[in-house]
Amino acid sequence: MRKVEKPWGHEIIWAETAAYVGKILFIRKGQKLSLQYHNVKEETIYVDSGSMIFTAGEGDRLIEKKLGPGESHHIPPLMKHRMEAIEDCTVFEVSTPHLDDVVRLEDAYGRVR
Repeated sequence: MRKVEKPWGHEIIWAETAAYVGKILFIRKGQKLSLQYHNVKEETIYVDSGSMIFTAGEGDRLIEKKLGPGESHHIPPLMKHRMEAIEDCTVFEVSTPHLDDVVRLEDAYGRVR
C-alpha cells in the first residue's frame, strides 16, 4: 500500500497488479479533481461516504450528477470526467493499471500532466 498526497486530498493505492489497480480517494470538501480523460485507462468509482458532483460526458456535452454513498459510475476510455466534493468524500476506484494515462483539460491547481 502507498499513500499519494494530492492538492485535493489524497489517494491510497491498496492493490496494484498487471491487470488492475484499487484506490481509495479522499477528496476534501470544496476540492475537485481535474477535468480529464484517459486514452486507455478504464475505471469504475463507488462513493463510500460523503457526496460529490460528478461531471462526465463526451465532446462539449458534459452532464453534472450528484453522487452519494452507495452510488457508482463507470468511466470508459476517452470519457471526460471530474469529481468535486460537496462534503468530505471517500471514493473507491478500480481501474486498469494505466496510472500515467491522464489528459488534463482543466485543473484548479495548475497541473498540466
